[in-house]
Amino acid sequence: MRGMLDTVGETLPILLVPDPTLRAKCRPVGPQDTDTVRALLPRMFATMYQAPGIGLAAPQIGQKLRFLVADVQPNEARHPIAMINPEIAARSAELAVREEGCLSLPGQYAEVTRPARVKVRYLDATGARREIEAVGLLSACLQHEIDHLDGVLFVDHLSALKRNMILRRLAKELRQKRDEDR
Repeated sequence: MRGMLDTVGETLPILLVPDPTLRAKCRPVGPQDTDTVRALLPRMFATMYQAPGIGLAAPQIGQKLRFLVADVQPNEARHPIAMINPEIAARSAELAVREEGCLSLPGQYAEVTRPARVKVRYLDATGARREIEAVGLLSACLQHEIDHLDGVLFVDHLSALKRNMILRRLAKELRQKRDEDR
């Protein structure tokens, strides 16, 4: 993984809501996708770190494939994780509330309730099977990114009123930015 970060290339554009790719359910990564995924991982890490963010899922860069990158310590000693075909194998009954944001909904934040702990099974960048038990910020981050692979956004965990307020505010801010850039 470290070598992958040493060869960081250019960043990728991040899709913004309401791009329909963000609502698509991604297909599993297969052997035919290996070269594509390996080529994209370093650029995804570069994009995530530059944004700055702590996670980035393939649909956010226009790929309808089940893979993601995460690092909940981007400003400290980095601990990058690449997950291919991740699945949540177990969730705790205990819940945790944490403020979430999303690179595809820039500047928008809300408190989201999720299981406090999860166990995630996945393939790493070398194709090895892995399992991780996550708590705290990492748990929320992995659940958030895996949601992206199923076409679910963090605002989908909110009441309709809160979700619509955030989406309207984002649309207004993006319109204003486009108008300013003209």
